[in-house]
Amino acid sequence: MKTRKLLMIPGPTPVARSIQDQMGRETVAFGDPAFVKDFKELLEDLKVLFKCSGEAFVVAGTGTMGMEMAIANTTKKGDNVLIVSHGFFGDRFIDLCNRKGLNADVISSEWGETVPVEKIREKLKEKKYAAMTVTHVDTSTGVCASVAEIGKMMKEFPETIYIVDGVCATAGEPEYVDEMGIDVLLTGSQKAFGVAPGLTMLWVSQKAMDRRKSLGTIPEFYIDFEKWLPIMKDPSKYYATPAVNLVWALKESVRIIKEEGIENRYARHKKYAAAMQDALETLGFKVLAKKGCRAVTLSNLVYPEGTDDAKFRGLLAEEGIMVAGGLAAYAGRMFRLGHMGNIDKHDLVSVIATIERALYRAGMPVELGKGVGVVQKHLMD
Repeated sequence: MKTRKLLMIPGPTPVARSIQDQMGRETVAFGDPAFVKDFKELLEDLKVLFKCSGEAFVVAGTGTMGMEMAIANTTKKGDNVLIVSHGFFGDRFIDLCNRKGLNADVISSEWGETVPVEKIREKLKEKKYAAMTVTHVDTSTGVCASVAEIGKMMKEFPETIYIVDGVCATAGEPEYVDEMGIDVLLTGSQKAFGVAPGLTMLWVSQKAMDRRKSLGTIPEFYIDFEKWLPIMKDPSKYYATPAVNLVWALKESVRIIKEEGIENRYARHKKYAAAMQDALETLGFKVLAKKGCRAVTLSNLVYPEGTDDAKFRGLLAEEGIMVAGGLAAYAGRMFRLGHMGNIDKHDLVSVIATIERALYRAGMPVELGKGVGVVQKHLMD
């Protein structure tokens, strides 16, 4: 019998049957009254869930497009931008800003750590920054930034737009736009929302919308807030064709989130992350992110000495468990395990059991059942 695949990479994540069903519906015209109603309800739900009194945008594209959209609508050529980077995806803002002719300053942490808030404050005092970017969870390191604490500090710098890349965090890590002082929050559909790739979502404060207005005509066309705003106000209007079935899928994902309760969802992610990280450490892996700044949406595991990365991940794949390799200096030294979205307790037990078998088959010292026992104890608490 063919083994069912379980996608445990840092995204895309497993897509629940009811969400798949929405993607499989007969496609309708974007102006279909029923679809327009659904799209309107989705946009309102997104604003309520993430406590945004500004605007919400849902546009066909990737998380990287969301990053570019955030920068394009809040800065102009020659502006200063501060990039707070906790890894590979934080660094992605560098090239993006350079291509736009922005003056990008970067403060980075060691992989596995975060940039202290005080260090960010001191950097912001050096000059006037039009915007600052922070990646909430960087999938290359598994580090989670203190976006709420940073947002509180940002009140001292009201001229700076606070951009948060929530691609691997939103709907898994707590994010409340107004309460945390976030001006632009961006994410993608394929991570903690548990939808297939293809949508970028942004929540934008009135301050950021005012900044966009002050820029006049911007060079970018497709990703211009002002082009999309009339559609977000009235989805029956046309600018560019929306991803109809993905919008339905996202609406179903939001229904699931509302049914679970957003705070319950955050608590579940926290519990599952603790279970997985404790179990994996018991099996001899080292969590790259230090305690106190570990993400709950994924874990980045440094191998025990002597582990063959390709062989280990290949053995997992043979049993249907798909994980991701390490990036940059950690390529071949680490694997990345997603545990976000709509996975359940059965998935966690299955994954840890399969990791134990892979270690055993790879000739590594392992006590079968030890990691599973740790997960089970966490799940029973």
